[in-house]
Amino acid sequence: MVLAVDIGNTNIVFGGFNGDSLDFVIRISTDASKTEDEYASKIRSILSLHNILPENVQGAVISSVVPPLNPIVKSALRLVYGIDAIMVEPGVKTGLNLKCDDPSSVGADLICACVAAINLYEYPALVIDMGTATKLLMIDESGAFSGAVIAPGVLMGVKSLSSGTAQLPQINLEAPKSVLGKNTVDCMKSGVVFGNASMIDGMIDRMTEEYGNSFPVYATGGMCRTVIPNCKHEITIDDSLVLRGLKIIYDKNK
Repeated sequence: MVLAVDIGNTNIVFGGFNGDSLDFVIRISTDASKTEDEYASKIRSILSLHNILPENVQGAVISSVVPPLNPIVKSALRLVYGIDAIMVEPGVKTGLNLKCDDPSSVGADLICACVAAINLYEYPALVIDMGTATKLLMIDESGAFSGAVIAPGVLMGVKSLSSGTAQLPQINLEAPKSVLGKNTVDCMKSGVVFGNASMIDGMIDRMTEEYGNSFPVYATGGMCRTVIPNCKHEITIDDSLVLRGLKIIYDKNK
């Protein structure tokens, strides 16, 4: 088994691959204050729920947008499984050409999502990754990453509403029955869910106009199933795009 590990600002996502088959996905909260021993204990206990023994794990690959956790999680995996995980960083083979001003500034998670898209789907294409931030990634007709849009994430907006105001509550995210709410909670749900869906629709329209042609759109990330079904454009949801990109990169570098 190969572990694909995506360290995000909110969650660390673990995917277990047997060959090309993704057997399980596990999420734990990101906490930069934890030590490698604490993460080792957490990883071992959570993976044991899926009957994964240390001898079952032959390798691991990590993408991260939280640099302080990189050596900690890598050391934790070494403690539990005795493996040296591959980090997605400059110098690692990805097969993705980065057409941007500073290729080293492109987040590892974005690279993984694009790598999966060019290997699993057709291009040119737009990849939407809805995590802590919402990222829209353009892949051109040659299969190269050619630019992106980064917007505040869905949960970031919800937290800002409740923490920055005196009377707006925390809410569960789901689409309300109508755009115009009749109570505070439905009003907030409409603004967050339909508002983010409209933003994505609008950015697709702008990109299509600028690019000159239509293109398929793929979405991934923790918030995509809440927002994307409310978009007017045809968008394919793939929850495991980043993890599958990690596995592809692992195979290129193992």
